[in-house]
Amino acid sequence: MRILRGFMAVALALSCAFGGATPASSAMTSRIKDIASLQAGRDNQLIGYGLIVGLQGTGDSLRSSPFTEQSLRAMLQNLGISTQGGQSNAKNTAAVMVTANLPPFASPGSRIDVSVSSLGDATSLRGGTLIMTSLTGADGLIYAVAQGSVIVSGFSAQGEAATLTEGVTTGGRVPGGAIIERELPSRFKDSINLVLQLRNPDFSTAVRIADIVNSYASRRFGGPIAEARDSQEVIIDKPKTADLTRLMADVENLVVETDTPAKVVINERTGTIVIGADVRVSPVAVSYGTLTVQVNEMPQIVQPEPFSRGVTAVQPMTDITANQTGGRVALLQGPDLRTLVAGLNNIGVKPDGIIAILQGIKSAGALQAELVLQ
Repeated sequence: MRILRGFMAVALALSCAFGGATPASSAMTSRIKDIASLQAGRDNQLIGYGLIVGLQGTGDSLRSSPFTEQSLRAMLQNLGISTQGGQSNAKNTAAVMVTANLPPFASPGSRIDVSVSSLGDATSLRGGTLIMTSLTGADGLIYAVAQGSVIVSGFSAQGEAATLTEGVTTGGRVPGGAIIERELPSRFKDSINLVLQLRNPDFSTAVRIADIVNSYASRRFGGPIAEARDSQEVIIDKPKTADLTRLMADVENLVVETDTPAKVVINERTGTIVIGADVRVSPVAVSYGTLTVQVNEMPQIVQPEPFSRGVTAVQPMTDITANQTGGRVALLQGPDLRTLVAGLNNIGVKPDGIIAILQGIKSAGALQAELVLQ
């Protein structure tokens, strides 16, 4: 029943939202900052290798994870502690990979969150502390240093005959655990233009962004400054008298009418169906029917006649019933979202039929939208 419940919930919400008379397509407006990002303002990924200490016997076994022992010996030697001639069997240390995203325009001294993931056979990182770990970028330079207590959302409990695990215990986060030590070499105000990248590429939306920016620039600077390069990028040239930071602040708050292609997204695993507002269905006849066969075994016990020296026997008895439902031929047409949802609900199909009908309509060429299967 998962498919039907998921679809009926979506259909009911959409039917309520479009219960009244609505136009075939309603224009949606958004700020430019909500639909596009600045190319110069992207994140940069950082990575590092470190050790987590202070675990309660849930760390790496040093024999199975030799790199953990090597790292532990190297760290202690750097601290002036000799480790010659001994081997530790304590499982309170774990080797981890440390990752973080360096935000744009980050300055030295500010803090960022880091994520840690176990490399060895540690069973849990709960209660551990990440010791000083350098984080490098793709160019090999150190941009941040991380250290701090690890927060793990999952937990694990184990007894002699049972084990209970909730969530992931071999990964966690250190909120604000990294201090930025180096800023990115490029500076925002040294740029000669602004490059806006649409999060959902679309030619219509890109052209509208360029038009609305040029309308603003004509009033403010006396001429157009924006050009849509393709479906994803819009180039904005910096006027000679403009400050780049103030220009971006003004541009990102401009409101533009957005457009997206019509899509129907189907997740067969969870039974979720999402229908876009611009989805259209050409007139098409749909018939759906299911055959249900039920087999019931009702064995009977047969007793022998008195004084007959017989034995008790089991007589098999099987009851088979077949029930066929559906079979109606319905005309389905969706000039707008409300009509399409109402038509799908009125067919009265079984749980596994909603997705099959949409796929069949697409194969017949009547679904005027992209069908995305997840």
